[in-house]
Amino acid sequence: MPLSPRQRQTALWTAVGALLVWVLVALGAILTPFVAAAILAYVLSPAVRWLHRRRVPRALAAVLVILCALTALAAIVLIVVPITQQEVALIRQQFPALAASISERLLPWLSDRLGIPIRLDAATLRSWLAGQLAGSGEDWAAALLAYAKSGWGAALQVVGTVFLVPVVLFYLLADWPHLVARGRTLVPPRWIEPLDAALDETDSLLGQYLRGQLLVMAALAAWFSLALLVAGYTLWLPIGVLSGLLIFIPYIGFALGFAFALIAGMLQLGVLPGLVSAVVIYGIAQVVESVWLTPRLVGERIGLHPVAVIFALLAFGSLFGFVGVLLALPLAAISAVGLRRLLQAWLGSEFYQRG
Repeated sequence: MPLSPRQRQTALWTAVGALLVWVLVALGAILTPFVAAAILAYVLSPAVRWLHRRRVPRALAAVLVILCALTALAAIVLIVVPITQQEVALIRQQFPALAASISERLLPWLSDRLGIPIRLDAATLRSWLAGQLAGSGEDWAAALLAYAKSGWGAALQVVGTVFLVPVVLFYLLADWPHLVARGRTLVPPRWIEPLDAALDETDSLLGQYLRGQLLVMAALAAWFSLALLVAGYTLWLPIGVLSGLLIFIPYIGFALGFAFALIAGMLQLGVLPGLVSAVVIYGIAQVVESVWLTPRLVGERIGLHPVAVIFALLAFGSLFGFVGVLLALPLAAISAVGLRRLLQAWLGSEFYQRG
């Protein structure tokens, strides 16, 4: 039975859509800087628009906004690098005593409580860690260079993340209104109204998420810093600020902050005091963030199940690398809006209702 013109057209555009999805997956590493720049342009475009309304040329406004964003990123890097260097130096100096304390005090205590014999070969662990920490920052630089030389994909990802993102971001911010208007002309007129409704929902969702997430990060950074100061941590301010900033990455960020605090606490305060203080401080933060901060400040409008969040981290991380992990939750929120609209269209379709 021959297909009608409408059926042929539907089949054609379905094939085009499938081909587009395949291209996006196949070129995931190359598209990473462009996806990151597009998401950042979407987030930063209101600031550029605000400056442009105050008679600042749009190109200059884009440059100023990008410089502010790069300054914030540089501040985060300046927080992370000293913490890492000091943590490594402390581990080098104090690890032998820490390993002996763990094997002589903590493990026997855990064995008595759990009823399971736990053993640790401190000498072997010391030897392994000494080998891992024997290198200097130059070794790390050599490893990074070797990674960049390992293949064109790795090199392109490194160059794209460092160089291409700001360049692409500038052009997107400078031409954002024209790009939006040009994209709008490609949409069939009968789809304009549903598309505007979906975009308005996405804007509201992401705006609420970003504002709320910034407030959550600030509140947790203040709590971590104050609590670590009271507990007696030497690096209380950088670890506290870093832990608050890392909350932006679901699950992984909290785990990294806890690991930094746990290592620093065990090295500075002793095994048991460091362990107990880190567990109490970060346990309270996790409960307060899950029960009170996020529901009140971010809200539950994103509507993502924890399993969906984990899947988004793995999926977007696999497609776009570390940038995909950073942008997983906003991208998942946008995808959720599209899927909800698609579900509504499916439930209202003639095919579904006839079935």
